[in-house]
Amino acid sequence: MTRIEAEVIGTERLVLLPQRVEHAREMAAVLSDPALHIFIGGEPATADELRSRYARMAAGPSDPAVSWCNWVVRLKEGGGQGRLAGTVQATIGPAGTETGTDGPWLVADIAWVVGTAVQGRGIGTEAARGLVGWLERQPAVREIAACIHPDHTASKAVARAAGLEPTDEWREGEVRWLLRRVAR
Repeated sequence: MTRIEAEVIGTERLVLLPQRVEHAREMAAVLSDPALHIFIGGEPATADELRSRYARMAAGPSDPAVSWCNWVVRLKEGGGQGRLAGTVQATIGPAGTETGTDGPWLVADIAWVVGTAVQGRGIGTEAARGLVGWLERQPAVREIAACIHPDHTASKAVARAAGLEPTDEWREGEVRWLLRRVAR
């Protein structure tokens, strides 16, 4: 299987840009609020820590069947050169085979985070919808999933708005949400 590469994704108010190491400094400020880590754990990363993490992400996974697609979310305000507001990501890998398809199919596990300075404006929803729309245009992707803490009301609302529905499946204390696509 060929790896899937992140591409620029445009929405009405946002541009999702493939994440680069150079985004680390600005993203460290965007993600600096400890409240962002209530449900995901850990603490805010420094610019140097993010730079190192982004470099590892850019190198890609060791498994050639898996793709790491990561974006920073840029607001279009200010002539399209607005500030960064968060991130979205998709880990895309083999899921199995379906009857009637031409071989293996892929599942995209997605996640999003929006800085507290822009929360409550629909940025997370718009970014997640943009990501899901892009994934739906990837022919081999048959499932789009997200794992969400059961008490994270805002993330559940984003997932539902992006077309995902909760399942009965739990992973590491989180509910797996899923959008299953019809095979082409």
